[in-house]
Amino acid sequence: MDILGWTTSFDHLALLLAAAFVAGALNAVAGGGSFLTLPALVFAGVPPVAANATGTVALLPGYMAGAWGFREDMQPPPGLSTRAVIALSIVGGAAGAALLLVTPDATFKRVVPWLLLAATALFAFGPQLRQWAGSTSHGQPSVTRAALGMLGVAAYGGYFNGGLGILLLALFGLLGQTQLNAMNGMKNLVSALLTAIAVAIYAAGGIVQWPQALVMMLAATLGGYGGARLARRIPAPVLRWGIVATGLVMAGLFFGQK
Repeated sequence: MDILGWTTSFDHLALLLAAAFVAGALNAVAGGGSFLTLPALVFAGVPPVAANATGTVALLPGYMAGAWGFREDMQPPPGLSTRAVIALSIVGGAAGAALLLVTPDATFKRVVPWLLLAATALFAFGPQLRQWAGSTSHGQPSVTRAALGMLGVAAYGGYFNGGLGILLLALFGLLGQTQLNAMNGMKNLVSALLTAIAVAIYAAGGIVQWPQALVMMLAATLGGYGGARLARRIPAPVLRWGIVATGLVMAGLFFGQK
């Protein structure tokens, strides 16, 4: 079939729609959507670098909606102002996206399974990591420390956003932030900002597969609003370990590719 100049099979279209729908629901509830969108695009024939960029575009509306939903709760972490967080998110996201543009497909293909494993570990041990970050924060952090941490996490998100939410929550806890709603609000704002700037750079670099991105964007948005209602009925531990299992399986499939 032909969609906006993109010739694809029904199987590939169904795979991308299903992956994006479930990814949207997962991101709305617990995160982990990238574990599905990136592998689905690669298995549908999209080169790895373009698949990473295209999947990021598809999930952008969800980040924006999340940021808007927490707009009244946002507070910057100690050591940083909201303006500083915004500026560092944009600069870091741009740096990470620029790095992706110059990464060859062969290199990124070798890195992907390791990134997936790292993101899966972050997700699996996210609660412990956030608890550790909160317990090791003492007093007001230095501006330099806070800025470097924010810049580094934003650069990671611009390059590969799997596990980004866990990293951000851990960073905010390490900097001394304790209000969960404030942390989630800032997490969604940072994710939306750095993803938006990354998407702009991906688009300028010509690596986004727009027909696939638009189709998946619609499915991810529907998943975020409709699928989350169903996902919320699943016990949190079951949902968490289901996502972890998905990440491990996807990483294993990438390791198995020649």
